[in-house]
Amino acid sequence: MQQVAVVTFDGFNELDSFIASALINRCRKAGLEAFITTPTPVITSMNGVEVTGQRPMEFVTEADVVLIGSGVKTRDVVADDHLISRLPLDPARQLIGAQCSGALVLAKLGLLDSMPACTDIKTRPFVEAAGVTVLDVPFHAEGNIATAGGCLASQYLGTWVITRALGDDAARGVLDYVAPVGENRETVDRALRAVHTGEAALS
Repeated sequence: MQQVAVVTFDGFNELDSFIASALINRCRKAGLEAFITTPTPVITSMNGVEVTGQRPMEFVTEADVVLIGSGVKTRDVVADDHLISRLPLDPARQLIGAQCSGALVLAKLGLLDSMPACTDIKTRPFVEAAGVTVLDVPFHAEGNIATAGGCLASQYLGTWVITRALGDDAARGVLDYVAPVGENRETVDRALRAVHTGEAALS
């Protein structure tokens, strides 16, 4: 079983963490499973939803994939050296992705030093201030690192994980099931196109 840590901090955006984890967890029978991974046992979303974490932060060291979610307190996260020290990520053996303001975390960890990133419009100036070029696209990946910008781009981050772990056909099956009725083909095609275009952009 390949394990995915969806790192979720206090003040998180529900769309960012839950869409990616829900898509990935449709692949449990195929050997891919996601867990909401939190620094404290219970966290509260930006809209006041309390969530009990499924795994503690230390789970990131054993996960095959680590996705960093976003939220309204991400700048506080990157300013907390102790919290950041709990994220010893290794792109040599892990797939690592970030959603929206999660790009700030990757920048703080030094994982975006040589690559541009995607993020949301509010976070963009802070990512740029960290010395990272921000792209006007929803998804970008280089090697084992990916970023997505815009809440609903979390579907692309989930799709990227599934395609890398299980292949395009697995992602196509998941997307076809969750797509709005009557929009199956365009939903599947759009997601896979975003992922593959994002992977090939600078190759």
